[in-house]
Amino acid sequence: MKIIADTGKCVGAGQCVLTDPDLFDQNEDDGTVLLLNAEPEGEEAEENARTAVHICPGQALSLA
Repeated sequence: MKIIADTGKCVGAGQCVLTDPDLFDQNEDDGTVLLLNAEPEGEEAEENARTAVHICPGQALSLA
């Protein structure tokens, strides 16, 4: 699994960071998503990635 982030779509809501701060952070300048780990391993991390994709208000996250 690989997380793909489109910072052009990101609205800076931070829902991804709240879902898993080990996978996501926010850019200090504009609040857009920063991937800390684009390839999560383990059941919990993968489920958190799926949740973040699902709840992202800007639909800036996807999985490959």
